[in-house]
Amino acid sequence: MRRLGWLFAGTLVIGLLFSNGSASALPGDGASELQVSGGFNHTQGSDTGSLNGDLSYGYYLTPGWQVGFRQALNYNFIDDKRDFWLATTTPFFNYNFRLTEIIVPYLGAFIGLAWNDRDATGTIGPQGGIKFFVHENTFLNLGYRYEIFFSRIETIDNNKSRGNHVANIGVGFTWGGAPSKP
Repeated sequence: MRRLGWLFAGTLVIGLLFSNGSASALPGDGASELQVSGGFNHTQGSDTGSLNGDLSYGYYLTPGWQVGFRQALNYNFIDDKRDFWLATTTPFFNYNFRLTEIIVPYLGAFIGLAWNDRDATGTIGPQGGIKFFVHENTFLNLGYRYEIFFSRIETIDNNKSRGNHVANIGVGFTWGGAPSKP
């Protein structure tokens, strides 16, 4: 967790350094967004680690509201045992808060399908993060989501303490849409 804090602080400093340019984080109505991100984890003293990658497409209904679709893959490495993977296919919605024209935190939720070569189940949860625009159409993203798995809607409450914490860093691009008013 300490490394994630340093990663966040470093990304914030880099975003602020690049902020002297003409970056403007104001995608307007009808703008599109493509994002590629990834992350990894290896707990010291353990025999496990994981690598995750996400690809998502989002569409801005307004400058704040965004709907989208994410395809993610998490691969778990386990010494002396069988490795396993888990893919998630999830529609999502986010609300983007405009702190400045460069720093845009967001909160949202998702619901979809988690699957691998053995099983499939539902997944639902909250997500959030912060986008640092380094150019008019390019941003760095620090994201987090909590994946709760369920086989029936009634079991969500029972499973909420056994989900996946997924943190990643990525790059995103926006294009199109109506010009946004600050």
